[in-house]
Amino acid sequence: MISLAHYIVFGTVLFCISVAGIFINRKNVIVLLMAIELMLLAVNTNFIAFSRFIGDPAGQVFVFFIMTVAAAESAIGLAILTLLFRNRRTINVAELDDLRG
Repeated sequence: MISLAHYIVFGTVLFCISVAGIFINRKNVIVLLMAIELMLLAVNTNFIAFSRFIGDPAGQVFVFFIMTVAAAESAIGLAILTLLFRNRRTINVAELDDLRG
């Protein structure tokens, strides 16, 4: 049987991988977005684990709201990246510095 500790360790590993992906790769915007999505997945895993452990479905309902926001973030982020690639011919973060106000 899988205990709560297994879920917490799994969520922690996913979160650490996503943080490492954000800090190691600072050039490709798509990889940065994937790392943010992986971070949200780690948080959702912990919400579901604690929700099942406590016996309250509120954590699972909250996960649906997080998944909705993550889907909207992905759609808008990829749309912005598509427009940036059409205009600049690159998705390198270092070359997008002229977007500052």
